[in-house]
Amino acid sequence: MTTSVLFVCMGNICRSPMAEATFRQMVENAGLSHQFEIDSAGTGAWHVGEPPHRDAQAVLRKHGIPIRGIIARRVQPDDLHRFDYLVVMDDDNEYEMNRLARRYGLRGEIVRLLDMADPAVANGVRDVPDPYYAGGFDYVYELVRSGCAGLLDRIVEDQLE
Repeated sequence: MTTSVLFVCMGNICRSPMAEATFRQMVENAGLSHQFEIDSAGTGAWHVGEPPHRDAQAVLRKHGIPIRGIIARRVQPDDLHRFDYLVVMDDDNEYEMNRLARRYGLRGEIVRLLDMADPAVANGVRDVPDPYYAGGFDYVYELVRSGCAGLLDRIVEDQLE
Protein backbone atom coordinates (compact mmCIF):
# COMPACT_ATOMS: atom_id res chain seq x y z
CA MET A 1 0.00 0.00 0.00
CA THR A 2 1.32 3.44 -0.95
CA THR A 3 0.54 6.50 1.16
CA SER A 4 0.55 9.77 -0.76
CA VAL A 5 1.37 13.11 0.86
CA LEU A 6 1.17 16.58 -0.72
CA PHE A 7 2.63 19.53 1.20
CA VAL A 8 0.93 22.83 0.36
CA CYS A 9 1.96 26.44 0.89
CA MET A 10 1.35 29.64 -1.04
CA GLY A 11 4.06 29.74 -3.71
CA ASN A 12 5.74 26.33 -3.37
CA ILE A 13 9.26 27.72 -3.03
CA CYS A 14 9.77 28.03 0.74
CA ARG A 15 7.71 26.04 3.24
CA SER A 16 6.19 23.20 1.22
CA PRO A 17 9.41 22.26 -0.62
CA MET A 18 11.24 22.30 2.74
CA ALA A 19 8.57 19.97 4.09
CA GLU A 20 8.66 17.74 1.00
CA ALA A 21 12.44 17.33 1.14
CA THR A 22 12.50 16.90 4.94
CA PHE A 23 9.69 14.35 4.95
CA ARG A 24 11.22 12.45 2.04
CA GLN A 25 14.51 12.20 3.97
CA MET A 26 12.72 10.99 7.11
CA VAL A 27 10.81 8.38 5.12
CA GLU A 28 14.02 7.25 3.44
CA ASN A 29 15.85 7.04 6.78
CA ALA A 30 13.00 4.89 8.12
CA GLY A 31 13.34 2.53 5.15
CA LEU A 32 9.82 3.30 3.95
CA SER A 33 10.45 5.08 0.63
CA HIS A 34 8.73 2.33 -1.37
CA GLN A 35 5.53 2.94 0.64
CA PHE A 36 5.19 6.67 -0.05
CA GLU A 37 4.50 9.16 -2.81
CA ILE A 38 5.61 12.63 -1.66
CA ASP A 39 5.16 15.95 -3.46
CA SER A 40 4.51 19.64 -2.82
CA ALA A 41 2.55 22.41 -4.52
CA GLY A 42 1.43 25.99 -4.04
CA THR A 43 -2.01 27.54 -4.00
CA GLY A 44 -0.74 30.32 -6.28
CA ALA A 45 1.11 30.26 -9.60
CA TRP A 46 3.69 33.00 -8.97
CA HIS A 47 6.72 30.68 -8.92
CA VAL A 48 5.68 27.76 -11.14
CA GLY A 49 8.76 26.18 -12.69
CA GLU A 50 11.21 27.68 -10.18
CA PRO A 51 13.45 25.77 -7.76
CA PRO A 52 13.05 26.31 -4.01
CA HIS A 53 14.09 29.69 -2.60
CA ARG A 54 17.87 29.96 -2.17
CA ASP A 55 17.53 30.33 1.62
CA ALA A 56 15.31 27.23 1.81
CA GLN A 57 17.96 25.37 -0.18
CA ALA A 58 20.70 26.63 2.17
CA VAL A 59 18.83 25.46 5.30
CA LEU A 60 18.20 22.04 3.77
CA ARG A 61 21.86 21.70 2.74
CA LYS A 62 22.93 22.68 6.26
CA HIS A 63 20.90 19.73 7.57
CA GLY A 64 22.11 17.32 4.90
CA ILE A 65 18.74 17.12 3.15
CA PRO A 66 18.82 16.80 -0.65
CA ILE A 67 16.42 18.82 -2.78
CA ARG A 68 16.27 16.25 -5.60
CA GLY A 69 14.86 18.34 -8.40
CA ILE A 70 11.95 19.95 -6.57
CA ILE A 71 10.32 22.49 -8.90
CA ALA A 72 7.41 24.75 -7.92
CA ARG A 73 3.98 23.86 -9.23
CA ARG A 74 0.43 24.89 -8.50
CA VAL A 75 -2.14 22.65 -6.83
CA GLN A 76 -4.31 20.97 -9.47
CA PRO A 77 -7.87 19.70 -8.99
CA ASP A 78 -6.74 16.09 -9.49
CA ASP A 79 -4.37 16.46 -6.50
CA LEU A 80 -7.48 16.39 -4.29
CA HIS A 81 -8.21 12.88 -5.52
CA ARG A 82 -4.63 11.66 -5.83
CA PHE A 83 -3.25 12.33 -2.34
CA ASP A 84 -4.17 10.75 0.99
CA TYR A 85 -2.88 13.72 2.97
CA LEU A 86 -2.92 17.35 1.83
CA VAL A 87 -0.72 18.99 4.44
CA VAL A 88 -1.18 22.76 4.70
CA MET A 89 1.12 25.29 6.34
CA ASP A 90 -1.34 27.97 7.48
CA ASP A 91 -4.91 29.29 7.64
CA ASP A 92 -4.82 30.71 4.11
CA ASN A 93 -3.64 27.40 2.62
CA GLU A 94 -6.26 25.49 4.58
CA TYR A 95 -8.99 27.86 3.41
CA GLU A 96 -7.91 27.53 -0.23
CA MET A 97 -7.69 23.73 -0.09
CA ASN A 98 -11.13 23.50 1.52
CA ARG A 99 -12.49 25.82 -1.18
CA LEU A 100 -11.02 23.56 -3.88
CA ALA A 101 -12.37 20.48 -2.08
CA ARG A 102 -15.91 21.92 -2.09
CA ARG A 103 -15.60 22.54 -5.81
CA TYR A 104 -13.82 19.36 -6.97
CA GLY A 105 -14.35 16.86 -4.17
CA LEU A 106 -11.75 15.30 -1.93
CA ARG A 107 -10.51 11.75 -1.49
CA GLY A 108 -7.90 12.36 1.17
CA GLU A 109 -7.66 14.49 4.27
CA ILE A 110 -6.60 18.12 4.68
CA VAL A 111 -4.37 18.45 7.75
CA ARG A 112 -2.29 21.25 9.25
CA LEU A 113 1.39 20.44 9.59
CA LEU A 114 1.79 22.01 13.01
CA ASP A 115 -1.14 20.04 14.41
CA MET A 116 1.28 17.12 14.31
CA ALA A 117 4.35 18.94 15.64
CA ASP A 118 5.79 18.42 19.10
CA PRO A 119 3.94 20.95 21.30
CA ALA A 120 7.25 22.03 22.84
CA VAL A 121 8.54 22.98 19.37
CA ALA A 122 5.33 24.52 18.03
CA ASN A 123 4.86 26.41 21.32
CA GLY A 124 1.23 27.25 20.53
CA VAL A 125 1.93 28.31 16.93
CA ARG A 126 -0.55 26.85 14.40
CA ASP A 127 0.75 28.50 11.22
CA VAL A 128 4.18 27.83 9.76
CA PRO A 129 5.25 31.43 9.06
CA ASP A 130 6.06 32.31 5.46
CA PRO A 131 9.76 33.27 5.38
CA TYR A 132 9.63 34.62 1.80
CA TYR A 133 9.70 38.28 2.90
CA ALA A 134 10.38 38.10 6.63
CA GLY A 135 13.19 35.51 6.68
CA GLY A 136 13.48 33.08 9.57
CA PHE A 137 14.23 30.02 7.44
CA ASP A 138 16.00 28.23 10.32
CA TYR A 139 12.96 28.66 12.57
CA VAL A 140 10.64 27.54 9.77
CA TYR A 141 12.82 24.46 9.24
CA GLU A 142 12.54 23.52 12.94
CA LEU A 143 8.75 23.79 12.77
CA VAL A 144 8.63 21.83 9.51
CA ARG A 145 10.96 19.14 10.86
CA SER A 146 8.84 18.65 13.97
CA GLY A 147 5.58 18.58 11.99
CA CYS A 148 7.01 16.11 9.49
CA ALA A 149 8.21 13.81 12.29
CA GLY A 150 4.74 13.88 13.84
CA LEU A 151 3.09 13.25 10.48
CA LEU A 152 5.30 10.25 9.80
CA ASP A 153 4.57 8.84 13.26
CA ARG A 154 0.83 9.30 12.67
CA ILE A 155 0.90 7.60 9.27
CA VAL A 156 2.99 4.70 10.54
CA GLU A 157 0.65 4.19 13.49
CA ASP A 158 -2.55 4.58 11.42
CA GLN A 159 -1.76 2.88 8.15
CA LEU A 160 1.50 1.03 7.92
CA GLU A 161 1.46 -1.24 10.96
